[in-house]
Amino acid sequence: MAGALEMPRHRIPHHAQAQKCHRLAHDHLPFWRPSLYTVAGRGKTLLMTKWLLRLTLAVLVLAGLAGGGAWLWLRTSLPSYDGRAEASGLGAPTTMARDRHAVPHIRAESATDAYYALGFAHAQDRLWQMEMSRRIGAGRMAEVLGPAALPTDRFLRVLGVYRHAERGFALLDGNSQAILEAYAKGVNAYLRQREGALPPEFVITRHRPEPWRVADSLVWLKMMAWDLGGNWQAEIQRARLSARLTPQQIAEFLPPYPGEAPVALPDLAELYRGLPLETLWASAPRQPEDSIGSNNWVVAGRRSATGKPLLANDPHLGLAAPSVWYLARLSAPGLDAIGATLPGVPAVILGRNRRVAWGMTNTGPDVQDLYVERVDPADPKRYLTPEGSAPFVSREEVIAIKGQPSETLTVRATRHGPVISDVDARSRAVAGENRVLAMAWTALTDDDPSFRAALSLGTAASAADILATQSDFVAPQQNLVFADGEGRIGMIAPGRVPVRGPDNQARDLMPVPGWEARNDWRGFVPYAALPRALDPPSGAIATANHKIVPARYPHHITSEWAPPYRARRIEELLASQPTHSIDSFRRMQNDNLSAFARDMLPLLLAAPPADPASAALARTLGAWNGDMARNRPEPLIFSTWIRELARGIYADELGPLFEDFFDVRPVFLYNVLTAQPAWCDDVGTKDRIETCPEIVARALVRAREFLVARHGDAPERWRWDEAHPARGEHRPFGRMNALKPWFDLRVGIGGDAFTVNAQRYTLRDELEPFVSRHGASYRAIYDLDDLDRSLFIHSTGQSGNPLSPHYRD
Repeated sequence: MAGALEMPRHRIPHHAQAQKCHRLAHDHLPFWRPSLYTVAGRGKTLLMTKWLLRLTLAVLVLAGLAGGGAWLWLRTSLPSYDGRAEASGLGAPTTMARDRHAVPHIRAESATDAYYALGFAHAQDRLWQMEMSRRIGAGRMAEVLGPAALPTDRFLRVLGVYRHAERGFALLDGNSQAILEAYAKGVNAYLRQREGALPPEFVITRHRPEPWRVADSLVWLKMMAWDLGGNWQAEIQRARLSARLTPQQIAEFLPPYPGEAPVALPDLAELYRGLPLETLWASAPRQPEDSIGSNNWVVAGRRSATGKPLLANDPHLGLAAPSVWYLARLSAPGLDAIGATLPGVPAVILGRNRRVAWGMTNTGPDVQDLYVERVDPADPKRYLTPEGSAPFVSREEVIAIKGQPSETLTVRATRHGPVISDVDARSRAVAGENRVLAMAWTALTDDDPSFRAALSLGTAASAADILATQSDFVAPQQNLVFADGEGRIGMIAPGRVPVRGPDNQARDLMPVPGWEARNDWRGFVPYAALPRALDPPSGAIATANHKIVPARYPHHITSEWAPPYRARRIEELLASQPTHSIDSFRRMQNDNLSAFARDMLPLLLAAPPADPASAALARTLGAWNGDMARNRPEPLIFSTWIRELARGIYADELGPLFEDFFDVRPVFLYNVLTAQPAWCDDVGTKDRIETCPEIVARALVRAREFLVARHGDAPERWRWDEAHPARGEHRPFGRMNALKPWFDLRVGIGGDAFTVNAQRYTLRDELEPFVSRHGASYRAIYDLDDLDRSLFIHSTGQSGNPLSPHYRD
């Protein structure tokens, strides 16, 4: 069946203008303009000079023409948003109009046609991003990027997420299958009909995309679950610390959630009996950055100026160019959804329809466990289980490599999951020759109807519909906040969370022996028992990756809730006025007051300064309220002081591990200055015991030295945003100096990791320790009184082509 996709020439007005909040899209790219010089001389010198000038001018003209021609040719990679496309597989004529930000507004006669058009639009604007997304999930990056991508490919082939995505399609319901197939047809229709050059990344890599497959969409949902997880690395890190710290020190360095008792660590000697603890974790992965982040909150109609609920959401992810999100509106009988889509996936992941609005934050559950498996000493093709010896399940994977012969990889799995130590040198440190490390992860399953759960949000008619459909959600577990037009508000945290027995030897804290049955999972937390709230008496619900379960909650979700600083500030702001509006929600999303800075300042300023220059900086901070404003010096002074304080407190205890663990660690630092002063003693000085006030004062001296060297000796001229730009990094060309200025996006910004306007930086980066690489990737405010007043924005423009005006707008 063939239809037509109409792309009208007119531009429709944006139905809801974007709010004025931070974006990665302001500066023009630098350009080079040759200077003109006058040459004077006599006789042959003048003649030669004239000929040289003419030759040089001719070369420059030719080069300019060639460069201009190449530039014009590359510009043919930009899609046309106007006209008519014959669309094989489209059931009826469909219209796709663009607003001034190039957001597609799709009108179709059926949902499948609407998602067909979405596939066409995604391919028009984000083809390279989609290509990278599916190749990462399939472990096929080396085909495009060469041997440098082999470690990633090997690891993803061992995980086998693409195999699960392929097999999982057959287990989906018919409607989900039809939409995935229609979307793939839309992507491929654009690939067939496009003219001119491919986007610049394809030209640079000399690569042409293959047709889109339905598994390419499903695998990206699993990769989002991977990106929002990471507990397996935290398990290795605790075990790694055991080579340097006592169990008590580990419990202090990786503290429990504020107000909770310390987590009891297992007996390490018993847990890893026969393994050399001093070298066991020497090559383990670095402590992962705090990748979980996001805010959402909702107020009931009685707390709203309009009398109907208001809902806000801003998911925090790694900042990228282009954004991970793509805005779109889809209208068809039974469907009218608008919001954030993932290029490559046919669903509105975050957004609203005509009856409900919803937003998500990451729960951060423990859904990954590592198992130390003992190889059968009588047969290296087998391993030990509670029932005896069992064979590894093996398969061969062939990895194509650009410019080189293909590589054949043997992949092994145990009853717990894939053997990651076969390809990850960092986790191979577990083994020696008679042990391997296997991973259990809830997303490694064919039976994963998460796509159906995501799709259902676009057609939900009520809060009850949302609660009824999200039992399909497997991974990643999310805090889903919602509101409907009838005035109901709620939250559910759908997703599969493993149940571990009370006799589990590590309970998500460390890798455990796989030959012990007591360490096996015992099913999953029932959907009816997952955290939820519906129409609470307070009239408000907020989540910010903090602990969302009460003290007596019967199931284990995680030991690694995010610190409650953002949640505290959101609750303060919600309580600060009886009713809220879109404007008050906008102010909240851009709020830069750091509850962490507010808590730490009295402790820092209580230490006597070491010299007059330090005293002057302390006086500056004494009049500051913790507002991490972009145009002020105080946030820069405070953040640098905290950086040097972290170094001064635990670099000596951690020794060679310090760089891998170098981070703010807010709860730990606060605990040290209030209750655990032994950490302030420098273990390298045997003849004296340093106090915390000494270390605090020393850190301020070093902070000032750092700031003067970087920003000059006039503190009143220092600005937070000069050291703290938000950087949207292109993958992979943001890591290549020659291409970075063209592809990357940067803009100065306020906030820190503990403000509602959250920004995450990497202290161990000696060149740019405060550059934000993680922040609000999308912001939205939904007004259930008039959903057309809702506001949307994401961190870059709609286009993934750096030649497009919509790459930076």
